[in-house]
Amino acid sequence: MPELPEVETTVRDLRRNVLGRTFLNVWTDYTKIIKSPREWRRLRTGIKGRKIKEVRRRGKNILFDLTGGYCLLVHQKLTGHLLLGRWEEKGGRWQAVANGPLSKDPMNRYIHLITWLDNGQMLALSDLRKFAKVRFLTDKECQEEVSGFGIDPLDRTFTFKRFKESLARKKKGKIKEVLMNQEIIAGIGNIYSSEILWQAMVSPLRRVEELSGEEMRRIYEATKDILKKAISLKGESISDYRTIKGERGGFDPFRKVYRREGKKCPRCGAPIKKTVIAGRSAYYCPVCQK
Repeated sequence: MPELPEVETTVRDLRRNVLGRTFLNVWTDYTKIIKSPREWRRLRTGIKGRKIKEVRRRGKNILFDLTGGYCLLVHQKLTGHLLLGRWEEKGGRWQAVANGPLSKDPMNRYIHLITWLDNGQMLALSDLRKFAKVRFLTDKECQEEVSGFGIDPLDRTFTFKRFKESLARKKKGKIKEVLMNQEIIAGIGNIYSSEILWQAMVSPLRRVEELSGEEMRRIYEATKDILKKAISLKGESISDYRTIKGERGGFDPFRKVYRREGKKCPRCGAPIKKTVIAGRSAYYCPVCQK
């Protein structure tokens, strides 16, 4: 699933390319992406003629602020990613016009939603497993949809004090699970929680209430460092994520533990282990993560 760095990369790239553009039309072959047939009809008629005022992120959600008091919300979920380019329909399938990643990378070929923009470009959603969510909402509805998220690690208010206060809200639980709790901290998922805890030298099995102040400080600093580095490299593409140009992110060479079970820890050489915490895989070094 695209996490904060991937979604932030997408948002920043969209800002550079679609601000001020107007939606002309929309197509989908899978209305469940838009929740219900009623919401699909609302999107199909409501988005036409709406200009994009801003593109922003809340947690893992992409929000297009539109004229007239409306918002287009996109959550890419497990295998979805937004693409910007031009496509034409051939034999019942959409094919990218330009020769490059959009046409050559198989992960960019699962087109299930397309919007047309007033400059001739098209904004598409490729989603292998069709779990993505798209909603056309009023500004008020959009605000309600994203109101339950915790503090954002990229926010200026994400200080060590706020970080500790956010963890204290949970009070109990394993640190890996808490870092991925969107009501506590918005945007961190399975990949980056594993990488953050490895850099901080804290086991994902440790309970929040048992962490020392120094350990919390290391987790806080690792959170800022890992996310900043991942954004600068345009995210992780170990699975399905691609940038809006259809390109892979560059974080993979810096991945230390995620999906490296049995391989040597880059720090101490011990074999990386895998366990399951709250139904999610957790990767860690049993020797240098205490």
